[in-house]
Amino acid sequence: MSGDWNQALARVPELLAAHVQLSFSALLLAMLICLPLAIWAARSPRVAGIALAVASLIQTIPGLALLALFYPLLLGVSALVGGGISAFGFLPALCALTLYALLPILRNAVTGLTGVDPAAREAADGLGMTAWQKLRLVEAPLAAPTIMAGIRTAAVWTIGAATLSTTVGQPSLGDLIFAGLQTQNWTLVLAGCLFSAALAISVDLLLGLIERGIRERERIWAGAGIAMIAAGLAIATLPSMMARDNIVVIGAKGFSEQFILARLIGSRLEDAGYAVRYRDGLGSAVVYQALAAGDVDVYVDYSGTIWTNQMQRTDSQPKAVMLDNIAQWTSATHGVKMLGALGFENTYAFAVRPEDAREKSLRTLDDLARVSSDFTFGTDVEFLERPEWRMVQDTYPIRFRDARSFNPTFMYPALASGEVDVISAFSSDGRIAANNFVVLEDRKGAVPSYEAIVLLSPERSSEDRFVKAINPLIGAITVANMREANYMVDREKDKKTPKQAALWLKDKLKE
Repeated sequence: MSGDWNQALARVPELLAAHVQLSFSALLLAMLICLPLAIWAARSPRVAGIALAVASLIQTIPGLALLALFYPLLLGVSALVGGGISAFGFLPALCALTLYALLPILRNAVTGLTGVDPAAREAADGLGMTAWQKLRLVEAPLAAPTIMAGIRTAAVWTIGAATLSTTVGQPSLGDLIFAGLQTQNWTLVLAGCLFSAALAISVDLLLGLIERGIRERERIWAGAGIAMIAAGLAIATLPSMMARDNIVVIGAKGFSEQFILARLIGSRLEDAGYAVRYRDGLGSAVVYQALAAGDVDVYVDYSGTIWTNQMQRTDSQPKAVMLDNIAQWTSATHGVKMLGALGFENTYAFAVRPEDAREKSLRTLDDLARVSSDFTFGTDVEFLERPEWRMVQDTYPIRFRDARSFNPTFMYPALASGEVDVISAFSSDGRIAANNFVVLEDRKGAVPSYEAIVLLSPERSSEDRFVKAINPLIGAITVANMREANYMVDREKDKKTPKQAALWLKDKLKE
């Protein structure tokens, strides 16, 4: 347990700084938008109605969905203006969180300004104040406590929602939460939650000092609060200001095998003298586009994913032909280099409990189709929307009674406990053998080959030292070794970290 805490605490400073930088930037940007808009809305009921309706509508969109929507939007804008806009990392997270912070600030500011006692306004008019003087000396001070309450609410919401920015490549305390969830390392999850909560409480208390200073006309308290927040923001920007150009960014999707392979590649690059940074928990489309744009330098994908998601192919080809076509397509369309296949396949595999396989004579997907109307299907969060699922349905008359999506961490326990009857497992996952699950044969080849392949960004593809460091991994990893490494991380007892599993795998390659 102490080792897990040490691992978590070692990552906290950098992730906390990135989290503060993102949260404060989004909050400040939301304030710059909302406060002038609130002044206008307080004087125009029509503007107030439209602005609050739009802000309320945005608030109904889940934070994760809002982050996901900004990724393709910024990609489109970047393509329209000829590049120069990054759809990866900080910018999409900043845009989404800024919108998420609008409603509480705008609503409270409008409420505070419209709720000023009419007698106070009349007295200001009687003194001959201009509109600006009346706002600055009368309306704003009286509305300030209500406005600050909205800002405090927005700050807490924003800090909490910032943990989701991991999914678009922005470092945050969410990195600990997502990594812990995928590997069932609850110490990482707890550390991410505790530091995120502590940050939210601390910021709320600092904003409370400002509110108190405004309310009681104690400028020293207001000034102290502002100074502390400004110092926090300045400190948070230091990591990005101190970033070195030679840092290699290694991408990984959101499951254990990806974490392990990323650290295996990272270990070899570190041996070659590179500084390495990891971006875990990325979606399939996000990580490939980030690689093509140079935001990620290298990552491991799967031939079937590139074939169906990126190339939009629905046909099935022999493994060698598919790999050759992928290499040509990635190079020609995005300048991405496919270095080669690692030597094992991790395809979608339909798995059932051994007792069901025995009692219902389930050996192939044709057999599954026969009983599918009585079965509940469990999948990862992507599979039901992927082309592979449509290809399976076109090939086999499978129509399940119900379908449920799970984080991969919980998909296998769901099958073991009987919550679902069949899952779309991953063929290199050690939990299949550990639970004695039976994998059904795809005799008609509906699911394409899923060879693990190493992809390099356009900038790194011609860098000899970089290529030379990774090249020994090509064709060197067996499916048996990958399953063992995966199970080291995924098992419930005597768990290993992805880095420890990667080092074990690295040693196996030397044998």
